[in-house]
Amino acid sequence: MQPISKDIKEQVLARVREGKETVVEIAKQHGLKVNTVYNWISRNINGLGSPLLELAKVKKENARLKQIIGNLVLQQEKGKKG
Repeated sequence: MQPISKDIKEQVLARVREGKETVVEIAKQHGLKVNTVYNWISRNINGLGSPLLELAKVKKENARLKQIIGNLVLQQEKGKKG
């Protein structure tokens, strides 16, 4: 396996910092494992630290909760029609 360039790491971490996408989405788009990106964040690469890791965790939880709410709304709508 070829090492990942510093430029790619910086690009990925910059996108994480922007907060517009989840770590999972960014990792997938770059062909990286999610754990690799979380490791970069936790290792304080480019001065990033636990606040960014915490943000990533909150975003992941937020996406999961939105999915749950969406499913509940769909179930409720189906109940009204039936």
